[in-house]
Amino acid sequence: MSLLKVDHLAVEFQTPDAAVRAVNGVSFELEEGSTLGIVGESGSGKSQSVLAMLGLLARNGRASGTALYQGENLLTMPPKALNRIRGNRLSMIFQDPMTSLNPYLTIERQMTEVLELHKNMTRRAAKKRAIGMLEAVRIPEAAHRIDQYPHELSGGMRQRVMIAMALLCEPQVLFADEPTTALDVTVQAQILQLLRNLQHDFGTAIVLITHDLGVVAGLCEKVMVMYGGRVMEHCSAADLFARPSHPYTIGLLRALPRLDEEGAALRGIPGNPPNMAHPPAGCPFQERCVDANAQCAERMPALDPLNGDATWLRACHRPVEQMKSLHEEPSHV
Repeated sequence: MSLLKVDHLAVEFQTPDAAVRAVNGVSFELEEGSTLGIVGESGSGKSQSVLAMLGLLARNGRASGTALYQGENLLTMPPKALNRIRGNRLSMIFQDPMTSLNPYLTIERQMTEVLELHKNMTRRAAKKRAIGMLEAVRIPEAAHRIDQYPHELSGGMRQRVMIAMALLCEPQVLFADEPTTALDVTVQAQILQLLRNLQHDFGTAIVLITHDLGVVAGLCEKVMVMYGGRVMEHCSAADLFARPSHPYTIGLLRALPRLDEEGAALRGIPGNPPNMAHPPAGCPFQERCVDANAQCAERMPALDPLNGDATWLRACHRPVEQMKSLHEEPSHV
């Protein structure tokens, strides 16, 4: 049985003017010790999908569908029951450490509280464990830094504190929202290795939300590409990088800077993401897609197996062999 099984997850926000559907029909399964990368531009619904599962949506947000963790639906779980596993068996590394850390509490209090609540540790034992985890994420002088407040640390150090907090209870599922965005490449490599070690030692499953396809290539086994609140492509990382089959995935990969094209202009996807308050009738990517036709504007393509392969899902009306985006020279920005 899957550790986490998400089926037709939808997230909607009620605004004074309209109901905004931020996530529409997301489904995936997560096995113990596996890693799923969720990629896409800002506003594609990546973070809201995870926040819905953890019961952390804004007050005007509503989630539907199912998110089964060990057979229990997280979306309908009572708050007290969810609190017992959130931060303990399910943990999250948030994207913005400055707004996620409490400015009125020391790093020690924010870290030891988790261990006292979920592991019944004494304050002294919890502090010792917290210092050890700060050292594990390469924070120098951890015994001194733990007594400081968030504003006394650099952005990179605050990000590492967030990572340390998420790992304290050795969670079964770790949701990581851009966990290395504020770190230099050396520390980024160390953090990614720490996550790999956590998987190896404790069988932790990881859901990685990121814009960095390089991080996905180095850490993830499967990848789910999202756009406009929907899944565009879902397959193994090896297949995605070797043979991308959706026009949006191809655009994302072509937007990556290349070492063998030094000095070349960056390549981008023309146009802008859709306004989810007034989404298009058909495929949300249609207005930016070189492969779009009349059918794309009329209805959303189903997320179907590619050439009968149930492990490779793709939402596109155009057969792969007829795609112009595979051969067209990308636009430059």
